[in-house]
Amino acid sequence: MTALKMITLDCAEVPPLTKFWSALLGWQVLAEGEGYAMLGDGSGPALGLGAVPGYQPPGWPNENGSKQFHLDLASEDIAADEQRALALGATLADPQPGDTWRVLLDPAGHPFCLTDAANWG
Repeated sequence: MTALKMITLDCAEVPPLTKFWSALLGWQVLAEGEGYAMLGDGSGPALGLGAVPGYQPPGWPNENGSKQFHLDLASEDIAADEQRALALGATLADPQPGDTWRVLLDPAGHPFCLTDAANWG
């Protein structure tokens, strides 16, 4: 059997993303070193961050075909979580594709969505 243990995001600089994602998700830094970090809460897959020379952020919207995935985050209060993410260094994506979620970009330009937790069961 195969199990997903970590999703890793490429970036130019690891420390700003470590600070952003650990604060936004409330996760601990499980490991870090030169050019990498791993975050988690011990209950499921981890989030890895890895420095890549020449990193270029994915496009939003996906006009240049560079976006290959994004993270969907379940939120109890989308407006409050949006404001917290913005205060931590995220930016609001433009355009917004709908009214039932908010698309933001982390400090390295990775898109992620804040979605209604009630929709996830």
